[in-house]
Amino acid sequence: MKFYIDEDLCTGCGICEEMCPEVFQVGEDEISHIISEEECEEHGIREVAAECPSEAIIFMEEET
Repeated sequence: MKFYIDEDLCTGCGICEEMCPEVFQVGEDEISHIISEEECEEHGIREVAAECPSEAIIFMEEET
């Protein structure tokens, strides 16, 4: 599963970092960044995305 953070939507609220600190970190620029794509399982990332108030965590369809 591939995902990214839409920096134009991210408000830097930190919910993603609180829920999954091994994957997300809010930087000095007050935007969340992905620090590891491998640490949280897919369902964990989807839960985090569902809690993001600005819907900034975007999933990409993987080619098969």
